[in-house]
Amino acid sequence: MLVALAANLVIAVAKAIGGLAAGSPALLSEAAHSVADSLNEVFLLAALRRSRRPADRRHPFGYGKERFFWSLLAAVGIFVMGGCFSFFQGFEALTGGAEEELGGYVAGLVVLGIALLAEGGSLVRALYQVRRQGGAGAGLRDPALRTVVAEDGTAVLGVTLAIVGMALHMITGQVVWEASASLAIGALLVYVAFRLGREARDQLIGEAADPETSGRIRELLRAQPEIDSVEALFTMKTGLDTALVAARVDLVPGLDSERVEEVAVRIKRSIARTVPEADQIFLDVTDRPAREAAESPAATGERGGA
Repeated sequence: MLVALAANLVIAVAKAIGGLAAGSPALLSEAAHSVADSLNEVFLLAALRRSRRPADRRHPFGYGKERFFWSLLAAVGIFVMGGCFSFFQGFEALTGGAEEELGGYVAGLVVLGIALLAEGGSLVRALYQVRRQGGAGAGLRDPALRTVVAEDGTAVLGVTLAIVGMALHMITGQVVWEASASLAIGALLVYVAFRLGREARDQLIGEAADPETSGRIRELLRAQPEIDSVEALFTMKTGLDTALVAARVDLVPGLDSERVEEVAVRIKRSIARTVPEADQIFLDVTDRPAREAAESPAATGERGGA
């Protein structure tokens, strides 16, 4: 990721110099895009480092959600630095703010061509990493990798739009083509930022484990001979590969307290073996007659898990 950060910085400087020299709104929009990508690389490096810290007294469930938080900041960076600046450049060009001197456009197109090769190579590496981590379904669960893929894919499409806009401006002499390219780049960045931000928000506020994982846990609980019924099952992702599991179950009548404790320990171990990401497991066990006789403390949240 440090190599990607250095490459983004070099590309951003080259685009900025070329954009200022040519007075190209599309090239300046791409320079802002690369600056946003560079800042996001810093955010993602922070996410990878900070999310690996072990749990402590202040954060007993660990720091896994740090990845989601920094991914949200990366989305905000794409929106503010990339999308908004691109919209500004496009509107300014449409209202007559762009220079009509095209002398520096050849150099600008060369810069964009080199950037396209670099961004394309980065996208191929990111997609290869996704494949190594299990394909689109499993690999893109990682918010850091998902953000990198989104950034690289957006960068390739954005550079292509800038090249087309600048080329059409040179051919026709109409700045509207390049202004349209800037606006299109801005719309693309805003859309990507919205999607990344929405996903990070869902994970930060307590997204449940995927339905397949929840289904496996529920079936395991129902298969236990001591469990009469599964009243409630709650899951929440606490990190990339960790989840909290809490279940409220009714036991068959006639179990004494010692037997209940043995059953609870065995069930939690079974869940941990079946679902490795379930690193925090809580069972609220009761029997049906007791729950019908009085309001269960489990229902009010007053009793901890067994």
